[in-house]
Amino acid sequence: MIALEAGATDIKGCVLGPDGVPRNGERWFTRPERGPDAVLETVLTCAATLAERCRPTAAGVILPGTVDETSGRAVHAPALGWRDLPVRDWMAEHLDLPVAVGHDGRTAGLAEARAGAGQDCEDFLFVSVGDGIGSAVVLTGRVPTTRYGAEELGHTEVRPGGDPCHCGGRGCLETVASSAAVTRRYARATGWRGIGAREVYHRADAGDPAALAICEEAMVALADVLAAAIGRYAPERLVVGGELAEAGASLLAPLREALVSRLGSPAVPGLRLARFGETAGRVGAALLARDLQDVRTGR
Repeated sequence: MIALEAGATDIKGCVLGPDGVPRNGERWFTRPERGPDAVLETVLTCAATLAERCRPTAAGVILPGTVDETSGRAVHAPALGWRDLPVRDWMAEHLDLPVAVGHDGRTAGLAEARAGAGQDCEDFLFVSVGDGIGSAVVLTGRVPTTRYGAEELGHTEVRPGGDPCHCGGRGCLETVASSAAVTRRYARATGWRGIGAREVYHRADAGDPAALAICEEAMVALADVLAAAIGRYAPERLVVGGELAEAGASLLAPLREALVSRLGSPAVPGLRLARFGETAGRVGAALLARDLQDVRTGR
């Protein structure tokens, strides 16, 4: 199986072997400023590059924004400049393979539900903090395919009149707490360029004042939004993925403290780092491809 994850900054791909381990990982720049057709062409080229390295029987691709998983269309993916784009049909024709298309947050949640930090848990809330902020609710061990309102937590307004977001709003959670936002805000505060979010997280852990302030604000904003979601869904567990998970457990403490201040200690679900970290989306995309192949072969 081959798997692709298309995001605003880069397109990540991998091959999932029979043992379920991702390998032959690649990363390409998205460069959405080139326009939607150019981004689509890059996605198709990336998929073909991966397919040349193995003999895939199916492919999976996950997308941000609003995704119709049944028809395989990107209904509205502003990070990619796509609107009502038949991604599944284009990829299937280009690769001559069956293709499954999924929402990035729900699909990453699927990976954690089946084989990750949520596999022993009936109900959990998954949030992935990377270039964007994806999320999913898992109920009775299943990720709902219908919209439950948790997929786009990243576009909840947390700072009215704040920085512009690619969704067209201002002050969304993604403009404060995403990896891209943490990187941008640190560069603005210190003049440092070329410092990624993971490095900012590590600097915060080491006591860098600017990094500490930016990460604290990010965790407070994230807690504001997650507290509302926890109050609505009452999950048994909160699974944190993406680059934030890659940073390690040190940032979970301030997140938990912020949640306790909003919910009270007994109401805060158990916090776990995602098993698959920032690769959860690609693992989930490969699982979607495998499910599709199983259906087609009658397994």
